[in-house]
Amino acid sequence: MSLNKNILSVAANESRGLSMDAVSAANSGHLGLPLGAAEIGAVLFGNALNYLPSDPEWINRDRFILSAGHGSMFLYSWLYLSGYNLPIDEVKNFRQLHRITPGHPEYGETDGVEATTGPLGQGVGNAVGIALACKKAAKEFNTDKHTILDNHVICLAGDGCLQEGVAAEASSFATHAQLDNLIIIYDSNDVTLDAMAAQSQSEDVGGRYEALGFDVCTIDGHDMEAIDQAISNAKEKDNGKPKFIVAKTEIGRGIPEVSGTNKGHGEAGVKFVASARKGLGLPDETFFVSDETRTYFEGHQVVLAENHKVWENLFNDWAIHNPNLANKLDAYLASRLPNDLLSKIPEFSPGDSLATRKAGGVVLQPIAEAVPQLISGSADLYGSTLNYIQSSVDYTGDTPEGRNIRFGIREHGMGAIMNGIAYHGFYKASGATFLAFSDYMRGAIRLAALAKLPLFYIFTHDSVGVGEDGPTHQPVEMTSGLRTVPNLEVIRPGDPEETAAAFTAAVLRKDGPTALVLTRQALPNLSEIPVETRRNGTLKGGYIAVQESEPLDTILIATGSELSIAVEAAKKLGLSTRVVSLPSFEIFEKQSDEYRNSVLPKSVSKRVSVEAGVTSLWGKYIGFSGKSVGIDRFGLSAPGSTVMKELGISVEHVVATVKSL
Repeated sequence: MSLNKNILSVAANESRGLSMDAVSAANSGHLGLPLGAAEIGAVLFGNALNYLPSDPEWINRDRFILSAGHGSMFLYSWLYLSGYNLPIDEVKNFRQLHRITPGHPEYGETDGVEATTGPLGQGVGNAVGIALACKKAAKEFNTDKHTILDNHVICLAGDGCLQEGVAAEASSFATHAQLDNLIIIYDSNDVTLDAMAAQSQSEDVGGRYEALGFDVCTIDGHDMEAIDQAISNAKEKDNGKPKFIVAKTEIGRGIPEVSGTNKGHGEAGVKFVASARKGLGLPDETFFVSDETRTYFEGHQVVLAENHKVWENLFNDWAIHNPNLANKLDAYLASRLPNDLLSKIPEFSPGDSLATRKAGGVVLQPIAEAVPQLISGSADLYGSTLNYIQSSVDYTGDTPEGRNIRFGIREHGMGAIMNGIAYHGFYKASGATFLAFSDYMRGAIRLAALAKLPLFYIFTHDSVGVGEDGPTHQPVEMTSGLRTVPNLEVIRPGDPEETAAAFTAAVLRKDGPTALVLTRQALPNLSEIPVETRRNGTLKGGYIAVQESEPLDTILIATGSELSIAVEAAKKLGLSTRVVSLPSFEIFEKQSDEYRNSVLPKSVSKRVSVEAGVTSLWGKYIGFSGKSVGIDRFGLSAPGSTVMKELGISVEHVVATVKSL
């Protein structure tokens, strides 16, 4: 489409007015990016993006990610102007309670918001993940006669985003994966929040991205023709290289008193808004949009709808000629998963003694067969995390159909890219590393939980049982740390059958992420407990593993590798002892009061928890009268069994603790 520079210049200034008015009304927010990048927004939403406001979930839309999420009024103003379901009343109530214009964009709250962003750099990783999923989907569903998926992912990022390590990790991965459908626009205004950017960086950012393998160009970020041409060129080049556009802009443009300085970043310019409006040629009326701008975007919606109609005809013809692919696509979009997934996992032999990481590797194979949209990645640790889908190959630029992603030693990047895959909406993402490194990706985990993304993590080597690698790799505090993240379900299974149920729960969950916490060391298959009891009990988060046969006196509560220790301790303590397996606090808390009380009756206060980790969260289940057998210190370098015994994770210590009550 040809660029209507005159009208879009007017629209750019009116978007500046909307942002100034909204931030002024809220007395809170960030003016720098919305004002500085207004021409970029005008070109994107007024000409360059392929989208449809009336169908924000259209599968072949271009995806726009605002990585610099603090500039949220940039996005809200353009969503409003371009015709998305974002009423002006919502813009006027920016950052107010129960509105769909929160301080930073939140996925699922506002049509047109493709990702929850704000923590800098995360959006870059999200964009990489979406681009990867787009490539994979195109390979899976396009045919020689029908190209139904050929969209692009455009990410707007600032200096702060690109200073964050997560952006560097994700960008490095993007070039290796040959994601030439990815376009990063660098809002290069030479300013960060606290000072001018020169106070904290002196690198050539464009040069760095060129060295990574991006196609790089530099433009005037206020020259709409240059912006439009750069995006058009980026879209046309299918050369295996992602694109990086350095857009030189003036932060806070339109408010001379703060523009071009770090004061322009936030709301410091609010007190100059009245004069700024006059300087921009805007009337005194706040939240003003001219008839000229409205008419243009109404016409643009017609053009976009016509383009969509052409695509729709192509799609319908594709569906007629490819009914199996059409059914598969429907299943992906509906997140349709087999209800009998757990039954598809064969039972383990009673005599099997397996690390739960090894059991997980076994369990993953029939799950992957039943769930073709499942992707399994690892941070350079497939040989240890054992989560490689054997029936598939590696994802590469040449084999985007591969379901195994080698993320490299980039845990934080892996987490953000997984989020992007989930935002795309076709695939079920999972990724693995050692539990000790989960904090490297905690920022991405937190956003996955906030955005309710249905993905899962496989964290192995979960305790001091790691042994000789010592305290740096013995994550005594990590499981409890993960349990504190709202809407993250943490499951620490105690044997192979609990592991089968844990993986099933993670795959079937649709309203948030799950962390599977697995052992390096072998654990006994607790075959004295019926398989159905272990599997179904794990799906409920907790269950009675060993039922007392005399009046109940004592309850041992254990997770993971300590479940077998509790079972053995109960044999020494007598027939009045119950053992409760509690692999997931979060899932257990979702059960009915009646069920939870049947497992942990309030009338019994003699309780001991057993877990090879910090004990601070166990008070909820053991009460004031109970005690915890755990590890409230860092570990030791020695064989795993030696470390366990030295730190009190043993049958003898559990028995002694019960007797001390």
